[in-house]
Amino acid sequence: MKKKFQNSLIKKMFNPKNFGEIKNPDAIGEFVNPQCKDFTRVYLRIKKGKVKDAKFQTIGCMAAIAFSDEACNMVKGKTITEAKKIDAKEIFSRIKGFPEEKMHCSIMGPNAVKRALENYEKSMKK
Repeated sequence: MKKKFQNSLIKKMFNPKNFGEIKNPDAIGEFVNPQCKDFTRVYLRIKKGKVKDAKFQTIGCMAAIAFSDEACNMVKGKTITEAKKIDAKEIFSRIKGFPEEKMHCSIMGPNAVKRALENYEKSMKK
């Protein structure tokens, strides 16, 4: 029997709170999933060493969208060092209802966030 998605998961997949673009962001990071070729771009607003806002755009499956949205939720209010520590396993465990075969989608958000933060740090050194 196929596993049905929980209502809370369906809401997250179809109504992500952090979907979109930040105009004039402090950092942008992109990640292409090597397994399925889904794409995520993350925009960050950083003030006084903390992530104040995070938005994403994803071209991919509903799991990729939900996990990218959760990555953005998780980095808000964190320092750059704290935000870099967020990983796929943590995101996967926070969103209940996805089958294990969707675990590969949970790498997209945190990897795009890490790339955005790396890009931000490089720009600050210039």
